[in-house]
Amino acid sequence: MGSAMSERNHRRQRWAARGALASVALAASLPLVTGGLKGLLLLAAGLVGLALTAAAVWWVLSRRGPARTAAAALAVVAPVAVITLFAVANLLWVVFASLLLWCLAVWSGRYALRSTGLRPVRVKEYRTPPPKRPFLLLNPRSGGGKVGKFGIKEKAEALGARVVLLDPDPDQHQDVTTLAKAAVAEGADLLGVAGGDGTQALVAAVAAEHGLPFLVISAGTRNHFAMDLGLDRDDPSTCLDALTDGVELRVDLGFADDRPFVNNASFGAYGAVVQSPGYREDKVGAALERLPELLTRQSGPRLTAGADGTTIADPQAVLVSNNPYRMDDPFGFGRRQRLDSGKLGVLAVRVDSAVEAAELLLAPRPEGLTVLTAQHVVVEADAPHLEVGLDGEALTLPSPVHCRIARRALRVRVPRNRPGVPEAPPRLDWRRLRKLAAAVGRTAAPSRSWRP
Repeated sequence: MGSAMSERNHRRQRWAARGALASVALAASLPLVTGGLKGLLLLAAGLVGLALTAAAVWWVLSRRGPARTAAAALAVVAPVAVITLFAVANLLWVVFASLLLWCLAVWSGRYALRSTGLRPVRVKEYRTPPPKRPFLLLNPRSGGGKVGKFGIKEKAEALGARVVLLDPDPDQHQDVTTLAKAAVAEGADLLGVAGGDGTQALVAAVAAEHGLPFLVISAGTRNHFAMDLGLDRDDPSTCLDALTDGVELRVDLGFADDRPFVNNASFGAYGAVVQSPGYREDKVGAALERLPELLTRQSGPRLTAGADGTTIADPQAVLVSNNPYRMDDPFGFGRRQRLDSGKLGVLAVRVDSAVEAAELLLAPRPEGLTVLTAQHVVVEADAPHLEVGLDGEALTLPSPVHCRIARRALRVRVPRNRPGVPEAPPRLDWRRLRKLAAAVGRTAAPSRSWRP
């Protein structure tokens, strides 16, 4: 019975792979078959429109005044013009049909690869007794007031936690590291935070230093770390269930010199933009104000990054993350498949012209984009100090900055019942799909040595 079921799975796998390849072929040939030479010319016009749009976006970011205004207009006009050309030629339906075929190809290809028997990475859960003296720091301003909205302070105190509410006045700086260390000295056996990722990182470092469990309450604005832990971001009060019915995960913690980060450290353009006084109130405005000089190298230091023997010369931006971000799926972009690989993710961008900006969008492997993993990253500059965005917080560190990762150094306590991290779809490997489509019988079975 098991053999027959396995054979049926392999058969579905083969046909899904064949369907994916057939859909790709139809999507590529449809404009040519239905429109002939006109279809070929329109296809070329579509590619030119994409390139112009990418170039226009680059000019918007790197220019000011009338040049920026004209570039913004071009970014809108170029795609509209392409759609108009297809509509005038009565071939607009071809565009939508091709898009549907591409969607079908992606779905079929992922179904075929998902059914190869490969299993997603699962983080091991450790059963540990509930804490007896938990200590929580709550930021009432975080996430637009989620702490008060969801009654987190009252619920935490009802569960036996000692709670310190941070001063809501942003001008009244409180050292959360000192507060966390004082709580440890007074006998706290768990440290928790409801706040932004930067605040979480500081308290997480104290928890890791003393071997204590750490509780994340997803009351921040974006909650990237909470998202990758599989926590409920819609109702942060559910994170408190970990105090009574929780398990522990062992996850990595990143460091830029001696400063911890749970998400990432940004150098270059973003690291400089986040220093702007008005960044918190108007992120887009602050970026548009600073980026022209940064991207055209009129201001800011020249960077060099070294990652486990690989040198990245003169990038405008370098992102070093606590475990690599997913880059193979637009719906999962900005997420990490795991938090315990023991490796830093490195993403570096160098774009010096509109042509290179278009290449970044259209080329399968653009020269201006570097993506790799490493255990040690050194970022240096032709200046004595570097502006850094550390989990969104603005810092200035002496150059060079050494980034490292402490593998499974952090004990994170999470609710036993939680939404979880969405399963990552398999990377579309067209070469593997061709092999699956051509396979006969049991030869479609996956190679045990292959790993995603």
